[in-house]
Amino acid sequence: MLPRSRTLPPRIHDSVTDENRDMRKYLQVETRPKLQEDTETGIPPGYSKCFDDDGRVKRTGTMLTASSHIITAVIGSGVLSLSWAIGQLGWIAGPTVMILFAFVIYYTSCLLAECYRTGDSVSGRRNYTYMDAVRSNLGGAKVKICGAIQYINLFGVAIGYTIAASTSMMAIQKSNCYHANNDKGPCLVSGNIYMIMFGVAEIIFSQIPDFSQVSWLSIVAAVMSFTYSTVGLGLGVAKTAENKKFGGSLLGVSIGAVTKSGVVTPTQKVWRNLAALGDIAFAYSYSVILIEIQDTLKSPPAENRTMKKATLLSIIVTTVFYLLCGCMGYAAFGDNVPGNLLTGFGFYNPYWLLDIANLAIVVHLVGAYQVYCQPLFAFVEKWTSEKWPNMEFMTHEYEARFPLIGNIKLNLFRMIWRTIFVIITTVISMLMPFFSDVVGILGAFGFWPLTVYFPVEMYIVHKKIKKWSTPWLAMQMLSIVCLVVSVAAATGSVAGLMLDLKSYKPFQSSS
Repeated sequence: MLPRSRTLPPRIHDSVTDENRDMRKYLQVETRPKLQEDTETGIPPGYSKCFDDDGRVKRTGTMLTASSHIITAVIGSGVLSLSWAIGQLGWIAGPTVMILFAFVIYYTSCLLAECYRTGDSVSGRRNYTYMDAVRSNLGGAKVKICGAIQYINLFGVAIGYTIAASTSMMAIQKSNCYHANNDKGPCLVSGNIYMIMFGVAEIIFSQIPDFSQVSWLSIVAAVMSFTYSTVGLGLGVAKTAENKKFGGSLLGVSIGAVTKSGVVTPTQKVWRNLAALGDIAFAYSYSVILIEIQDTLKSPPAENRTMKKATLLSIIVTTVFYLLCGCMGYAAFGDNVPGNLLTGFGFYNPYWLLDIANLAIVVHLVGAYQVYCQPLFAFVEKWTSEKWPNMEFMTHEYEARFPLIGNIKLNLFRMIWRTIFVIITTVISMLMPFFSDVVGILGAFGFWPLTVYFPVEMYIVHKKIKKWSTPWLAMQMLSIVCLVVSVAAATGSVAGLMLDLKSYKPFQSSS
């Protein structure tokens, strides 16, 4: 056994005696001749220029890259359905609920950021994924439950984003059709071909090996999200100015109101309000990938400090955009606000501006799809490599160069399984192209367990908060309230989906 060095990080010591360890990585570690005694400077003991304290290559993520990942995940296509959500809840409840969701998301995200390391926030053992954090803090059956919910949610998000991308591409075709026909129909289009095109693009981008190599895609996607959100906001302001008044009411769409989908009944009013909660929950949801984003951050400073700053910045930016886009869209159209501000065709002109905005949505969703699916890809590939460590099909990598992307390491198993995954999500999207309902169900399904329950429970264990103490009671009350909201939102969204399925024929998604 090699003598224990005083300069190597603990995780490297532990793995020196492992027979499977690559000795070259051990010998390449550059160490400091003197330990850093003063931890107040933020530089942890065992510092290395090339490797982090877990023996992995130095992480390079910053608050900017983390914020771009979050904004890419949060400001998704859901922003364009917020006008409809506010329309159901009204001028009082709509903005209030949105601000409350922002506060809850920020608070629970800070709790979750504290659980990235087990023990000390600077030198404790890292948890690389959401499931790792649950395993370290809670353990037992909760790990399997969390994993099932998390990865089903990620799978569902991939379906939702495929539907959203095809809807935007259909909107471009429809906008040009209306322009060519002087706003006189019919302009019937099908989304199937666009779903296939989006799927082909995702098959290509899915070959990017891991999260650390999609930072550039996240930054591009974040810029695109601001682009189409700004266009939606601008058109809402212009329409409101044209009307010379603010549409809508304090309590939202009233019972008996005539909308494009028909007369609103008392039962429909209830379902609409509940579905609106699901839409808002989905628009803010990103906790499911927070740990994976935090694992890209460099240190010092401590990752939890950087992540909290990135979370605060991102939530402030997204909430301002959400309020502006949602409120101005409702002000412009009142009770007739479309389910999607840019693709529901509340606007036909200027058609070229609509085309730019919808194209920006598509580009953004290409990046957002990868941000959400990379944790799922990593989980499956880690499991298979541990199950069959000596199988070349699973582990051998080939290096290839791609335009705009650079050098990418390709693995035969990764290429095949990720391609199959994208094909499955594309086919399911073609079977059920109901964006608003799918968004609501996803938001309701993942909001309470992944955004509230597990972060709260992990933080209680991590910080050793005593049962029945004031902080413990406050967190449990928050969790219970959010559970009620999630169940109610899921009920409304499922009811809406059932109504849509009654008149739908598979693979004939025309509008």
